[in-house]
Amino acid sequence: MKHPLLFVARSLAVALLVASSLPASAQLPAPRRGGPPPPPPLVPQFGDPLPGLSLTELQVFVDGRNDFVQPETIASGLGPVFNNVSCVACHHEPAVGGSSRITVTRYGRSVNGVFDPLTAKGGTLLHQFSINPAVREVIPPEANVIAHRRTTPLFGLGLIEAIPDSVIRQNAQLAKPDGVKGKIATITDVASGQPRVGRFGWKAQHATLLSFAADAYLNEMGITSRFFPHDIAPNGNTNVLHLFDTVADPEDVVDATGKGDVDRVADFMRLLGAPPALALTAAAQAGQTLFSQAGCAVCHTPSFTTGTSPVAALNNKTVPLYSDLLLHDMGTLGDGIAQSAAGPREMKTPPLWGLRGNPFFLHDGRAETVDQAIRAHDGEAAVAKGRYLQLTPAQKQQLLEFLHSL
Repeated sequence: MKHPLLFVARSLAVALLVASSLPASAQLPAPRRGGPPPPPPLVPQFGDPLPGLSLTELQVFVDGRNDFVQPETIASGLGPVFNNVSCVACHHEPAVGGSSRITVTRYGRSVNGVFDPLTAKGGTLLHQFSINPAVREVIPPEANVIAHRRTTPLFGLGLIEAIPDSVIRQNAQLAKPDGVKGKIATITDVASGQPRVGRFGWKAQHATLLSFAADAYLNEMGITSRFFPHDIAPNGNTNVLHLFDTVADPEDVVDATGKGDVDRVADFMRLLGAPPALALTAAAQAGQTLFSQAGCAVCHTPSFTTGTSPVAALNNKTVPLYSDLLLHDMGTLGDGIAQSAAGPREMKTPPLWGLRGNPFFLHDGRAETVDQAIRAHDGEAAVAKGRYLQLTPAQKQQLLEFLHSL
């Protein structure tokens, strides 16, 4: 049997190796809390804060970024099972807050079309690492559905959060061609306890960034908070959890500022700027027209407008996200996992802005190019995909150039 301490060291070393391989922009530590905010950027870049933030808001952004890049340790509550040691380890391409080549594994059991999340076996998320070999997770033998999901970029999520539920609902009620339907993901927001329209995650399972952050802290790093106060039992085994959960819950506590790590990371995401768009070339302008004519914009809604916000940078702003934030039956492109309001074949329309910054495409990263991603579309997207396939090679290139400008 492997020595427990050696196993811990190796597990943490593998996770930290990911962090050590980050690009230089992700490895540089943010200024310590209380340090001066960065000067405003001259040319917008991936990873910049929202334009127009006050000095106070810029400091909040810096403080949140600091926690975002800070590695967790066993002493701070990491584990007992986890997928990585920091937020930035999975969100760093092409800058801090982006995507990465990392995927997580989901599993469950489907019998006669009915999905069982295998909750008693720890489903549906498999954790890659653990602080001790005795709590290492495995995919249960009963599972017959195994799926992978890639890390999603976080750029501009504060703008998406600021879109009123009513605006998303109104757009969902519009008549749609080509058999497209789209479904509102109505969920109970953990942070507020209120019914809301989900918009974050591949299954639109979260409505607010605070809930999104708290969920990630628990499920990806094993850090409990006031929203999720209980650690995850490895493969559902509460007996081993009690043996290896050595830090009192909740592990993330509110400090004298009235915030915990989950609050500060939510602040960082809320104030993180949208992906910087490129100027449209003549070819990209032609591609924009083709994108609409093919029917892609039916689900990839070009823009929404935020509601009123005390943050000027989020107040009544245009959000060119290219998503309706609805769940759609994607046929064979679904991941087979039922989660929150989404069925096994349903996936949220992913925003297309910043597409050029992704290392690969689709929910499981199976597509190395945007062309491959479009060709894999199915279900409610089948008709639009068919129109794309009928385009000439030159027209396809124009459409792709448009997408790479977002």
